[in-house]
Amino acid sequence: MKKVFLGIFLALILIITSSPTYAAAIQIKIDGVAIASDVNPEIKNNRTMVPLRVISENLGAKVNWSDSQVTITKSNMQVILKLNSNTVVKNGQTALFDVRPYIKNNRTFVPIRFLAETFGCNVNYKNSTVTVDTKPLVIDGVQVKALQSEYHMTMGGVVQQIKGNGYNEAIYNIFVENKGSKVKTPANYSWQIHYVSPGDYYKNGQYDFLDQEGNSIKRFDIYSLVQSYSVETLPGHPEVLIYDATEDQWYLFSDTASQSIYQLIDTASKNGFLTVISNTVP
Repeated sequence: MKKVFLGIFLALILIITSSPTYAAAIQIKIDGVAIASDVNPEIKNNRTMVPLRVISENLGAKVNWSDSQVTITKSNMQVILKLNSNTVVKNGQTALFDVRPYIKNNRTFVPIRFLAETFGCNVNYKNSTVTVDTKPLVIDGVQVKALQSEYHMTMGGVVQQIKGNGYNEAIYNIFVENKGSKVKTPANYSWQIHYVSPGDYYKNGQYDFLDQEGNSIKRFDIYSLVQSYSVETLPGHPEVLIYDATEDQWYLFSDTASQSIYQLIDTASKNGFLTVISNTVP
């Protein structure tokens, strides 16, 4: 009889130690901002497992799915992993997970330390809080504290700042990597909608990468072509331009790149990395 009870006891221990446990009390902070998710982290095999997409995006990485394969990219790092496989490929080099990625509640879970350290972040655990500190963006040897964006509307405007290093790096890279050929200064441009006509360029937004004292290290302005009802009447007019204020030079840009920037800003806002400095829109 004792052997039966002992067997049951050992089986219970095995079930408890091998199953994931919920970590509802565990809080994840990236650059000091608490990250919210619709699923809770879990502890599995003494590893904190987190939803891949929300954590990756807050580190400034892109996540793409193809069948059961996930590709995560950021700057010059590419990570490829497969569900229920302990093999991961980082920039062509194969490594092993100590806990395999898995899907739960339609979310892919991976060890947070793997994600953070892959993208050069520091990870610490204290008092039920996992803290991830990302590397700050550095432009021309100067550390960026925040990205300040400003846009105008028919009446008033908005000034806001992003202090998430991952977002700032991702947005800066979009500007740099999508900056096309040099072009001449447009004949007419403004961010006052009342002063532009078809064929002119309207300033959608101004983006300043600020240093620790709040001075602009680098500034890009995005301009879009004011279209007439017939696009054919405006031959030879690029749809999107950027103005590099630091260089005092205009470049071709793309609507796809612009939309990527707007999407990152929206995601930063939803995740608590954006602060509105002023809003004069009625």
